[in-house]
Amino acid sequence: MSDDPTRVREFFGARAADWDDRFPDDGPAYAAAVAELGLRPGGSVLDAGCGTGRALPPLRAAVGPSGTVVGVDLTPEMLERAVRAGRDGADGGALLLADVGRLPVREGAFDAVFGAGLVSHLADPAAGLRELARVVRPGGRLALFHPIGRAALAARHGRSLSPDDLRAEPRLSPLLAGAGWRLVRYVDEDARYLALAVREG
Repeated sequence: MSDDPTRVREFFGARAADWDDRFPDDGPAYAAAVAELGLRPGGSVLDAGCGTGRALPPLRAAVGPSGTVVGVDLTPEMLERAVRAGRDGADGGALLLADVGRLPVREGAFDAVFGAGLVSHLADPAAGLRELARVVRPGGRLALFHPIGRAALAARHGRSLSPDDLRAEPRLSPLLAGAGWRLVRYVDEDARYLALAVREG
């Protein structure tokens, strides 16, 4: 299920140009998921695997002009689309081309992390989640999100749910715990997927 960085870059690079056109109605779902993070004005948040930056405007709205929003993605074409959509700078966030598994960010830099469709694209999910824990302060939050649930996503791709799916609660909860997170909320329904965790320590 997880991918090496080269495959991820090739996959998303080839799809970046029309990515937003393929999913035009996801905005409200992103905004609702961002609200679950409980961000405050002046806070700091990382959008890990930000893609074209669809979460960046609601993240910016949550932390306000005095807050910090950083979007990180491995694929240059996705970040270029985020810039073209006006989701960088004051209206969104600072954009950084980097691997989520090796973030050039200091320890405890953020209050929260948002990750849409992220876990299944990490080369080493356990290490990736540990890296996200490293850059979040103790008590900070992580939201793993997808605008549709696991069953609906599997159906979209013409396959059935797998018991090996890392996003399934029985697999995800211990994976998060081993990386320094505690799962506090889990929602998997047709309209959305959300796993909310708190940074231990």
